[in-house]
Amino acid sequence: MFQDNPLLAQLKQQIQENLPKKEGVIKATDKGFGFLEVDSKTSFFIPPPYMKKCIHGDKVVAIIRTEKEREVAEPQELLEQSLTRFIGRVKLFKGKLNVAPDHPQLKKMPLKAKVKKGLNQEEFQEGDWVVAHLVRHPLKGDDNFFVEISEKITDSEDKIAPWWVTLAENDLPNSEPAGIENWVLKDDAELERSDLTHVPFVTIDGASTKDMDDALYAKKLENGSFELTIAIADPTAYITPDDEMDKVARQRGFTIYLPGRNIPMLPRDLADDLCSLIENQVRPALCCTVTVGADGVIADDIRFFAANIQSHARLVYDHVSDWLESGSSTEWQPTETIAEVVRTLYEFSQARANWRENNAVVFPDRPDYRFELSEDNDVIAIHADMRRTANRLVEESMITANICAGKVLQSTFNAGVFNTHAGFKADKMADVVELMTSNGAQCDAESLATLEGFASLRRWLCGQDTSYLDNRIRKCQSYSEIGNQPLPHYAMGLEVYATWTSPIRKYGDMINHRMLKAHILNKEPVQQPDETIGEELALHRKHHKIAERNVADWLYARTLAEEPTKQTLFNAEIFDINRAGVRVRLLENGAAAFIPASLILANKERLDCNGEQGIITIDKEAVYRLGDTFEVVLTDVSQENRSIVAKPTQVFADEPQTDAEAQVQSTENAQQAEMSREEKAE
Repeated sequence: MFQDNPLLAQLKQQIQENLPKKEGVIKATDKGFGFLEVDSKTSFFIPPPYMKKCIHGDKVVAIIRTEKEREVAEPQELLEQSLTRFIGRVKLFKGKLNVAPDHPQLKKMPLKAKVKKGLNQEEFQEGDWVVAHLVRHPLKGDDNFFVEISEKITDSEDKIAPWWVTLAENDLPNSEPAGIENWVLKDDAELERSDLTHVPFVTIDGASTKDMDDALYAKKLENGSFELTIAIADPTAYITPDDEMDKVARQRGFTIYLPGRNIPMLPRDLADDLCSLIENQVRPALCCTVTVGADGVIADDIRFFAANIQSHARLVYDHVSDWLESGSSTEWQPTETIAEVVRTLYEFSQARANWRENNAVVFPDRPDYRFELSEDNDVIAIHADMRRTANRLVEESMITANICAGKVLQSTFNAGVFNTHAGFKADKMADVVELMTSNGAQCDAESLATLEGFASLRRWLCGQDTSYLDNRIRKCQSYSEIGNQPLPHYAMGLEVYATWTSPIRKYGDMINHRMLKAHILNKEPVQQPDETIGEELALHRKHHKIAERNVADWLYARTLAEEPTKQTLFNAEIFDINRAGVRVRLLENGAAAFIPASLILANKERLDCNGEQGIITIDKEAVYRLGDTFEVVLTDVSQENRSIVAKPTQVFADEPQTDAEAQVQSTENAQQAEMSREEKAE
């Protein structure tokens, strides 16, 4: 009888109106309670009954009241719900359909569900992967949470689930665009193509590469300089800005590269065949010729032109590297003509690498980690591929080509699709100067704001004995961006940089091709990038990188599942420190693992994990720093959450735990690893 009493309801409302309110984000635990995170230092406890109104990640306004001598938060108003469209797994309770979100903090919170009109509920089985949408929320006035299933992704035990689920999660296509029966050359009739089929161009790619988009040729001049010619596949010869295929390419932005497979931006019949610079096949190409001095300086005689070219040799990175590094290769014996081209390209690449090392920025080599999969999509091996001589040869050629494109687009149109980097964040500059000068660097805020000053500091950092300082200042740097203005690229130490060397794989490169053709014809471009193109392409790139990492995390968890019982030793490098612990990279295979602070030392009073300083101390003495490498063993690998927990083999003594304490700590460690993975994704 009291529930419907209007006087009591009015009194309750008046009390609530007088209570303080806080805005924050919900952080859930698997024990039913949660916290309202107001900021990095302030949080309020949310009892289990109040947690039934909200979901981990919701942004809410909550009333702060005192209950049992403790301040608690009661969520009242939803500002932003964390779940809208999400990926989950089907859970059947007494035949009723539920969906458990695929999220570390939500997996144990199945939500009542129905299928979208047109779908057959009988086709959904326990554990199936689905796309769902949250359609009811208690803080929106609904009685309960409720979701609608809009799509079935794949079956519960499908071994290809990591790829299909990840693509669906990021709303990415899972197949290449459909091609057409007859592709027709649509180039501007004014664009005359030179016949360069006699020039011995070579392609250098991976053994399995099909979409070969660059061919190279170089000759040495009498004065010791190099004449470099780069020929790039030309899909814009077949696709105009008005074509439907152009819209598809723009919607995709890039070819999606995932472990073990890729999803092309363009139809395979175009990317892998008609445009691919296949050996002994005549192909239309956009070319650039430039002279590079023996000192590595790029001359001003940059010339872009259209041509028909023919690759005279389809070469493989490892074979060319073997030949250059040892003087022979069991897999490849070149003709004298091809050998001369490769030798000249190698000498050119050394000259350019030396110039960049002394005048721009060159980052230390790190391995590329590659999954080898069986036909059944099981991981056979994980390879750590170092960049070898041939890889660097091609890299220097492409960087040179993109510098040339940037200069031409800047001078002709003052517009294009440019890769840029603004150096240090303005609000972090003082911190960088203080850190660097206290460690012996000669710099100040004024110099670091310039391209040369930034590049000079980066060169100084490369000469240090450890990567600690380099890792410290990375968080102070801006992110690389894509835009339509010719701004510097501080991270590369270059005044201007515009990629055009991968138009089969990057939509921005297709735009630059069209602008470079306009430059050749001395006319206005048929397509100019507007100011939205940078954000558009950056968003595509972000989702692609997240997808690549998530599939890799899934495969790492599969592959390393048995390692905790084997107590296998791994070498690990610290790449992030936060108050909960340390994130490390396993150097043997590239997997990311989390080391909870308690597995370094189970004594919070003695241990301090300082993320700002990138250092871990015990009794105020440093024991680990960013960039340090040491041995670890894995303690837990969760295939469900795709998380890996590790601990150092070095033991720091403290009071031994009881069995009960150890069990509680193990659970907390797994939860912290899941939270760390979530924070990394955010």
